[in-house]
Amino acid sequence: MMARGFFLLGLVLWGWCGPATGQSRYYTRTGFISFFSKAPLEDIEAQNRQVVSFLDLKTGDMVFSVPMKAFQFKKALMQEHFNENYVESDKYPKATFKGKVLNIQAVNLAQDRLYKVQMEGVLTIHGVDRPIRTDGTLEVKGKQLLGKSTFSVTPQEFNIEIPFLVREHIAKRIAITVNVVYVPYVEKSL
Repeated sequence: MMARGFFLLGLVLWGWCGPATGQSRYYTRTGFISFFSKAPLEDIEAQNRQVVSFLDLKTGDMVFSVPMKAFQFKKALMQEHFNENYVESDKYPKATFKGKVLNIQAVNLAQDRLYKVQMEGVLTIHGVDRPIRTDGTLEVKGKQLLGKSTFSVTPQEFNIEIPFLVREHIAKRIAITVNVVYVPYVEKSL
């Protein structure tokens, strides 16, 4: 039920109001995002498999919607602190990215292979919008597109306060990894 809600939210974010034409529009409701912070006392890592994303291969338009409470940690206490004290998931329930694949014309759906792409847009976390530009790959594999990217952010960029007592135990930059498997969007996908 929650995944369907985020899927519909993705449609609203992108402004799609009609059926897809051809196979230029792709989506996923089960994208994967993880983050990792190397820390002296204990590494901090979480994974989220409820990421919704849309990609239009004609325009390069790309959107992501990430439910913050869907991040899973190895320790329940870390997950609780993440949601309540840091990202304030009740107040800011999702992170989003809205942008473009700048060199989308390089991706040829008729040829199965790996394409290097550049993405640019606005990443919103904790209610703060930040421009971001990063590299990634899109791999054409039959009727699927496998998207991958890694980049890093700092908590300070998004007004996420780290208490003084634990500040030195968290990496200054948090590594973000994105892996999605896009499939063609068709009206019956809903």
